[in-house]
Amino acid sequence: MSSSDSSSPTFNSIATILETDFKVERSAISPATALSDLGLDSLALMEFVFAVEDAFHLRIPEDRLDPREAGITLQRLCEVIDTESSGAAAPSTQSVEAHA
Repeated sequence: MSSSDSSSPTFNSIATILETDFKVERSAISPATALSDLGLDSLALMEFVFAVEDAFHLRIPEDRLDPREAGITLQRLCEVIDTESSGAAAPSTQSVEAHA
């Protein structure tokens, strides 16, 4: 079982932002969903990325993730967030509850 399944805290947070702030149907949100398939225009996509950055208190470097790039999935977004929030270290296979 990896942290990349649809029950990861990162994915659930992203899904909640999409549902609450961008009115995306929960059934349309899965790790394999491409950002371009969410039905958001380019401005809304940028706002979504900003909302995610605010929620996780981090900045996603554009060279790590350009939301306008085709084929980026929610799973990829989760991976970038997890990597950035761990201090840009290699993604670990275990969850660290340092700041509980």
